[in-house]
Formats: sequence, C-alpha cells, structure tokens
Amino acid sequence: MYQAIFYMFLAAGFIGVAALAVGAILGPKKATETKLAAYESGVPASGTARERFPVHFYLVAMLFIIFDIETAFFYPLAVNFKAAPAFLFVNAIIFILVLAVGYLYILKKGVLNWK
Repeated sequence: MYQAIFYMFLAAGFIGVAALAVGAILGPKKATETKLAAYESGVPASGTARERFPVHFYLVAMLFIIFDIETAFFYPLAVNFKAAPAFLFVNAIIFILVLAVGYLYILKKGVLNWK
C-alpha cells in the first residue's frame, strides 16, 4: 500500500548520495587561499563577526517572508474556485487590497529604500 512512497524516498536518498559522491570524486580538490577566504553575499568579508547589522536587513527579510507566504493562501482559492467563483473572487480581491495597504505602508515608511 505504501510501497510507492517507500520507493520515492529510496530513489530520493539514492540520488542525493550519488550526487554527493560524484561531486567528491570528480570535483576539484585544490585548496587555495582565495577559496578558503571568507566570502559573503558577493562581497569579501571585512570587519569582525560581532559587527552590528542595520535593522533594514531584518525588515526586508520579514517582508519577504510575509509576501512569500501570502501566495500559499491563494492555492485554496484556486483549487475551489469552481465551487463559488463570485464569492472566492471577492475574497481574493479583499485579500489583495489588505496586502496592498500593507505594501503602501512599507513604501511610505521607506523600508525598501537603500541608504
């Protein structure tokens, strides 16, 4: 009964282990100073690890999570749209308007402006 799920997990595990093994066998192994240097977000590291980050980074991260999760709420609407199209359409419009108000608020506050 659960045989197909077991085979799926078995295949996924095999593919993962095989990809790691092929990378370890065929990948380059020269450790140079450039490869071992700390590198973050496309910029070489500068300063210490105890440096304080501006709140802007955290605000943008939270906004990304909020607006990313919002898309998950549209899936139930899309799946059940044939059941009550007018009612679900109105719900979707109200949901988008609430999100638009939030988006306009963060634009007004300047959270997305890079200084």
